[in-house]
Amino acid sequence: MLPFHQVAADDFAAVNQHILDQLHSDVPLVENIGHYLVEAGGKRLRPLLVLLCSRAAGYQGSDHIGLATIIEFIHTATLLHDDVVDTSDMRRGRLTANAQWGNAPAVLVGDFLYSRAFQMMVALKDMDIMSILSDTTNTIAEGEVQQLVNAGDPAVTEANYLNVIHKKTGALFEAACETAAVLAGCSAEERESLKLYGRHLGSAFQLVDDALDYRGNSEELGKNVGDDLAEGKPTLPLIYAMANGTEEQAALVKEAIEQKSADKLEQIVAAIEACGALDYTFDRARAEVDLALEKLEFLPEGAHKTALQQLASFAIERTV
Repeated sequence: MLPFHQVAADDFAAVNQHILDQLHSDVPLVENIGHYLVEAGGKRLRPLLVLLCSRAAGYQGSDHIGLATIIEFIHTATLLHDDVVDTSDMRRGRLTANAQWGNAPAVLVGDFLYSRAFQMMVALKDMDIMSILSDTTNTIAEGEVQQLVNAGDPAVTEANYLNVIHKKTGALFEAACETAAVLAGCSAEERESLKLYGRHLGSAFQLVDDALDYRGNSEELGKNVGDDLAEGKPTLPLIYAMANGTEEQAALVKEAIEQKSADKLEQIVAAIEACGALDYTFDRARAEVDLALEKLEFLPEGAHKTALQQLASFAIERTV
């Protein structure tokens, strides 16, 4: 367990139990796939943000457990759908649900998790939270569609890429933090600060993920290195290499994106390292983390604020 998890250990255990309780279904396949996903582990950063932000802002109740579970269900549903769209066969070091059970069960259980999240949302009886999370799920869907449209297109700009990662990743980080602030009764200004902390943190995590796709290794990452290239995703390392590399490097990357091929992965990794694309991507992630940390200044000193700061540092120090 990482230090920022330890601060919320009791709350985190309660969330894990609540997740299992809420996975109950009369249809065994729903529970089987649900439990398979839960047992896969993962850092559970989004529900953790709910726990840390709410406690850091002084919340003393118990509704943050349900809210954290809602956030995790929305996230897990997006992963199920993503893996089908991307035809991924490995996540967190083991087979994806679609590889194990097929596309149709994976999509339908994703739908179950979305609908269960909205049932739980209604139970919270907070229109602000419902509004934030309904808007967020819509934003995530838009981001996924835009990413699909961008696949195979080497003309995607850095601005377009940053917009996509905000929608598909940053938006749920943002929502986790903002809804926690609502739960804690924060002022409008404090709520905005925590929302922006989540936005910048989410962007940093995605930037690092996109860099690690070319600098990590499959065993550590729990997925295949070069998957993004095989899907023709024009992520920032590739966009930078096409704009700032040599003619040969740019042509190599452009062809790989257009053909959605990782056949020349070694040469492409060498090219993006040589032209500084990965260093640039990590620098952009560090800038996002700096912006995120600034947004925590209003919080009182304490273990939960420290954990939020540690989490921001972890975003750029990690190797997985």
